Amino acid sequence: MIRASDVSRLLALAAKSSVFELLSPSGLALLALLVPLVVLYILKVKRAKKRVASTWLWAVAQRDLMAKSPWKKLIAQIPLLIQAFGLILLALALARPATRGREFTGDHVAIVIDTSASMTAQAEGPNHEPTTRLALAKAAAKDILAALTPGSDALVLEAGRDARLVAPLDRDIVRIKAAIDRVEPEDVEGDLGAAVALAVDRLRQLGGSRRIVVLTDGNLARPASLTGASLPLEVITVGTRVENTAIVRVDVRSGVEPASGKEQVQGFLVVANFGKAPRDVYVTMREQNASDVLASRRVLVQPGERLPVALTFHPSVGDYRKGLLFEIAPHDAMPVDDVAYGKVPAGDKLPAYFAGASPWIERALVSDAMVDLKMGAVADLASEPWIGLDTFVVIEGACPANPPGGDLLIVNPPAGKCLGTLVGATIERPEITSWENGDPRLRFLTLDGVHVVRASALKPDGTTQELIRSQQGTIATDISTTTRTGTLLGFDVGDSDWPLKASYVLFMRNLTELARAHRASGITGPARAGEPMRLSLPGTATKVEAAGPSGEKIEVSQRGSLAVVPDIPHAGFYTVTWQGPQAGSMVVPANLTSVAESDLNAKPIQADGEKITVTASAAQPDAHNEWTWLLALGGLALIVFDVWYFTRDNRARSTVTGPPKPRMPERKAA
Repeated sequence: MIRASDVSRLLALAAKSSVFELLSPSGLALLALLVPLVVLYILKVKRAKKRVASTWLWAVAQRDLMAKSPWKKLIAQIPLLIQAFGLILLALALARPATRGREFTGDHVAIVIDTSASMTAQAEGPNHEPTTRLALAKAAAKDILAALTPGSDALVLEAGRDARLVAPLDRDIVRIKAAIDRVEPEDVEGDLGAAVALAVDRLRQLGGSRRIVVLTDGNLARPASLTGASLPLEVITVGTRVENTAIVRVDVRSGVEPASGKEQVQGFLVVANFGKAPRDVYVTMREQNASDVLASRRVLVQPGERLPVALTFHPSVGDYRKGLLFEIAPHDAMPVDDVAYGKVPAGDKLPAYFAGASPWIERALVSDAMVDLKMGAVADLASEPWIGLDTFVVIEGACPANPPGGDLLIVNPPAGKCLGTLVGATIERPEITSWENGDPRLRFLTLDGVHVVRASALKPDGTTQELIRSQQGTIATDISTTTRTGTLLGFDVGDSDWPLKASYVLFMRNLTELARAHRASGITGPARAGEPMRLSLPGTATKVEAAGPSGEKIEVSQRGSLAVVPDIPHAGFYTVTWQGPQAGSMVVPANLTSVAESDLNAKPIQADGEKITVTASAAQPDAHNEWTWLLALGGLALIVFDVWYFTRDNRARSTVTGPPKPRMPERKAA
């Protein structure tokens, strides 16, 4: 009895022993032209009717006209054979017949494709055509699939900032190649170690021989990431060394021009030349979606130099919070790092809103020339359009559930729960014993000699939130959240001699400086491609949406006033919008700015003993030896012969001995 396993083994052996393969069988469709070709040779010619003196010479033609069938007997003529063989050869050429050039052994193969930013660098293809390093890697991956021995399966992973499974373990080569075609590069630092670890995890439980193949350009942000693999690892490098100049750092600040005293936006860049020849480039700055250049400089960057460049302009009110685009021209082999992104700061002065009546707080805020103060009532907080996400809000004698604005100071709140702190009974003449001098709000100051008449006992949720302690209990706590710095004072500053001390001025200045620093950044995490982006939103924000540099929708997760964009694969401007009582939007720039990715010079890959082998893709033999050119040349030769056969000289035909001419009929005598 024949088992199914025996049949599959025989089929595998038959496939392995086959000499030729058709890489594009659809080309055989050209053989369908043989049908109309044969029809042309067996179809009778439709003749026109003519009046003649005698039909004796036209006896054969008369029989054809009298026949009822439009077809005639097929005769194997030389032109028919030439044309048929020509069509067959051309059809076979389109089907791309090939013999196997090499075999890639391994029952289970994991292919890891590097999709980091350096893979976007320009490269030279096999036929000297311009391409990218990623395109070469994808072509090499397809060659590996084509060279797999029958019965092998493969999976494909891409290694960007994180590892991602592109195609699960499969034996369908066509399906895996289609998945490889969908692989796209990202503007991130690659991490091959995570992808190799995932490949090892997928292959560990399988039997038979297992291999991991990594396709990369060798520009690894973490050179030691490939060491320690427990399975055989082969690294195939693509691309060659190319010259590259890049923007590796960008920062935008708001300042004052010394000569005129006007507000000035200052963009600071670091331009690095990783090539071996000097680069003469233009560095420009312009606003997002604008063609006018705000500032420009021409600089000469020497080989290996990292040149600082400063660009400035005077902003107007309409320029605040708009995106800034920095660019070096002309572009080189890696255009993605020739562009960097920034944002115009929201003015030099910090907006502050005071909902209260304490003259001591008002005086402390007004005395700071870099604070733009506006006063109002607590009831107007929710409807005040002037309060933005970066406004420093000070509330006296109240504790609203969702106060708007940015950093927050609450003074002398009523009894009850207040933003994570329980406000309790009144303490008479509390004696201050300690304070958190390591906290940025209390740095450079001392509370020795400060006397408080009365204060409320505060009980925060955690002991780490205690800022100022007395013998009777805590009188100041930290009510910060993930998106804002919050401070709660359990007493009225007017009920103490603190405003008469220098420490009070330092305390208020520390609060405004923190708010100013948070306002300058606008986000609570790094705006870097490949890393999560954390955004501070109003506590009442709903329906948060984000769009990428090309307008594509991006997933956003929201928890309270914190929104997180988990995946930002490309550098550019990201637009975040939200609904609610304080609906709004913001533009957040994300940059690559990576020395490891921009340095396109060859770097040695650390090999771990005999488990890692490193070869160049150019040294790999082709998976197939195609015979397309030979068959196409044969088909072209037959076509040329067919043309010559029909157009050869008539005099050559006359030399050929033919049948005797018919004898003229004899005339009878009258």
